[in-house]
Amino acid sequence: MKQIFAFITCAVSLLADAQNSDSTKAQFKVSVNFNSNLNYYGRTDSLKSTGVFPLAELWFSPKFYISAAPVFINNKVQSFEYAGTVTTLGYQNITEKWLTNLYLLKPFYKESSQLVQSALKAQTSLNISRLNKILNLNFGVDIKFSDKMDFGATAGLDHLIRTENKDGSVWVIDPSFYLYAGTQNFANTYNRRKAGSILFPANEQVTQRVQTFNVLAYEASVPVIYVKNEWMVLFTPSYILPQNLVIVPGRTDLSERGQNMFYANIGAKYSF
Repeated sequence: MKQIFAFITCAVSLLADAQNSDSTKAQFKVSVNFNSNLNYYGRTDSLKSTGVFPLAELWFSPKFYISAAPVFINNKVQSFEYAGTVTTLGYQNITEKWLTNLYLLKPFYKESSQLVQSALKAQTSLNISRLNKILNLNFGVDIKFSDKMDFGATAGLDHLIRTENKDGSVWVIDPSFYLYAGTQNFANTYNRRKAGSILFPANEQVTQRVQTFNVLAYEASVPVIYVKNEWMVLFTPSYILPQNLVIVPGRTDLSERGQNMFYANIGAKYSF
């Protein structure tokens, strides 16, 4: 998962929901979501935490929304521990050929949080999808703010399969492949927060490597979404391959942790 929320699942759910409803009224949506292995571009904390995050969304119109999600983590030393809240202000637009999503994300993590993404102070992203019956083309750019700025880019392909049932329900399946790239100053910030300013030595090798624009991860996923009336159920199994981990020789405590891994996002949403 690129962050707590994967854009691919968000995009597919928007398509499923928007094409299943013509409502132009303000809507309130609530959901409960589970992530089997919290990661940030395949980077994980040492405890390999799972996450539960309820999500509340207020859609002022079909295009403008605001959301908030408290994050609770579970691992071998913490049981349903509150880690912080992620808020988002966004704009999305869907036409026959294009899907656009522009958002500003502001997390409020606890100072004691060991999640890699806890180094993130804010993020703004623009994602654009060229929709086609055969293959959708997806592109995105983002700016992440920690102690310094990181610049990111996303490129992906997916094939949307949408089936409407006689009872009015909808199935959406979307095999997808994504590439994520960017700089990695957030890694430096995370290590400083984790180790503490006294224990974090000045290390030119780390500084040089995080400034480089690299491929961060490859990810394959198959979002599956079922929509019936006001209910939406989401299941997204994913396999992510992190790339260009920041490694500090002789300092495993200051090196990024990450490995090829399967994980899944599971959620249920209700729209009022």
